[in-house]
Amino acid sequence: MFSIYDLILVLPAMLLAIYAQFKVKSSFSKYSRVPAASGTTGAQVARGLLDSKGLHHVPIEISPGTLSDHYDPRGRVLRLSPEVYNGYSVAALGVAAHEVGHAIQHDEQYVPLDVRHKLVPVASIGSMAAFPLILLGFFLSSPNFLFYGIIAFSLAVAFQLITLPVEFNASRRAMTLLVDKGYIAPQEAGATKKVLNAAALTYVAATLVAVAELLKYIFIFMGQSSDD
Repeated sequence: MFSIYDLILVLPAMLLAIYAQFKVKSSFSKYSRVPAASGTTGAQVARGLLDSKGLHHVPIEISPGTLSDHYDPRGRVLRLSPEVYNGYSVAALGVAAHEVGHAIQHDEQYVPLDVRHKLVPVASIGSMAAFPLILLGFFLSSPNFLFYGIIAFSLAVAFQLITLPVEFNASRRAMTLLVDKGYIAPQEAGATKKVLNAAALTYVAATLVAVAELLKYIFIFMGQSSDD
């Protein structure tokens, strides 16, 4: 159901999300052609950084797909896409170090990461329940259904919000480790940071989209309630 709120709230956030996806792909593509002076691959950097923090037990695997890099906290496995695992570029090293940052967060019981993990089941339930409830609220003109849908959707938005400090912290850790351990030279840090900043923008944009959607439903709920 398109409304004025989509135009003034959701559309700008969605345009930012589209731009963020373009930016992260273009930044990675650009700096994946810039070899790091250290001559190490993403996999070697990840292994070295993990071992330097005593995380010898965390294996590194290849994850199929482009930019599919992630740390799996349940299996305690770090997975890198082929271009990062085998890559020698400042982009590949930055992405690998970022995922190592998540593994270190997990090992150190970083509070926002712990909160995010605890929110996963309730956020998943909230995401699944929110839109059926909201649609019922629209079609039945029922503020009650809309209210419960907003509560459910708020759980998903909370997950998006707590993701931001987790991602920013992992990037800060990555930059510090890469420079301190000599995997990238100080003059290469700017290029690596651009790749990580572009990736962070995708999380910011996704959060803004979710918050904009939530605000839209809240305003619609307030309008329905005032009509009753």
